[in-house]
Amino acid sequence: MAAILAVLFIFVSKGIMIVNPNHARVLTFFGSYVGSVKQNGLLWINPLFRSQRISLRANNLNGQTLKVNDKMGNPIEIAAVIVWQVSDTYKAMFEVEGYQQYVQIQSEAAVRHLATTCPYEQMEDETAEITLRDGGERVNELLEKELNERLFAAGITVREARISHLAYAPEIAGAMLQRQQATAIVAARSKIVEGAVGMVEMALEQLSRKQLVTLDEERKAAMVSNLMVVLCGEKSATPVLNTGSLYA
Repeated sequence: MAAILAVLFIFVSKGIMIVNPNHARVLTFFGSYVGSVKQNGLLWINPLFRSQRISLRANNLNGQTLKVNDKMGNPIEIAAVIVWQVSDTYKAMFEVEGYQQYVQIQSEAAVRHLATTCPYEQMEDETAEITLRDGGERVNELLEKELNERLFAAGITVREARISHLAYAPEIAGAMLQRQQATAIVAARSKIVEGAVGMVEMALEQLSRKQLVTLDEERKAAMVSNLMVVLCGEKSATPVLNTGSLYA
């Protein structure tokens, strides 16, 4: 009798399990899915059920830096940080082979796809509505949306996805920096010339309106030339006193 009670006790005690906070147990019965237990605490289940632990906590995936070509074919380096967690225990355990590895591979594929569909910056494609460099939250939203679509099959929900590293590849970084500097210089020069032309126009208009001095076309041309040199020059102008006549 004691032996029977001992065997019965061992059999019943096999059904005792502890479920920790933010964890679950996936139950199967001879290969058939029974359900998932998300209730925390000390529980008892059918001793014939097989239980598998699965975490429901949020996980961080710090993706490795990938070298890919952007939409315009320029080699760039890009990486992302992703926050994900299991939302469907059945899919995570039975729909994919190793859901953690699945998350890592699909995340890398999503980052690569994002990089190839957007140019690095506006300078590469002036008609682009969104760029990797200036897209900000819109780029992160696109990445998060694609990740959720890719990981839905594994029962994974992406809570946040952000680009953590973005740069031109080392082999073209120097050339692209020079190009950016040249573009900035040209833009600055354009503004300077635009302002100088306005100032010269205003000066001629006021001289003519107030009749302070009468200038013929040649003198106007000389005045415009001198003012443009002074206003657009990189260094301070050195005054030169003309003691003779303009026509001498």
